[in-house]
Amino acid sequence: MHDQSANPLHGVTLERMLTEMVDWFGWERLGRKVKIACFINDPSIGSSLKFLRRTPWARDKVEALYVEMVRLRSKKKTV
Repeated sequence: MHDQSANPLHGVTLERMLTEMVDWFGWERLGRKVKIACFINDPSIGSSLKFLRRTPWARDKVEALYVEMVRLRSKKKTV
């Protein structure tokens, strides 16, 4: 078994990840960071989840940005 305690994605649903990112970045900034139509044109959590669940390359980008965001948030808390 691999230890998942160091994995920032462990136990985080895609919906929670996306909701936290929208709260942190907002849709406009999120759409600039990850250029996918569901973040730019009439964005919603539902349409974005549907797209990300069936588009591995987009989900990979969102997950990478989430990990970066988690690191930034933890740095801000320690300052």
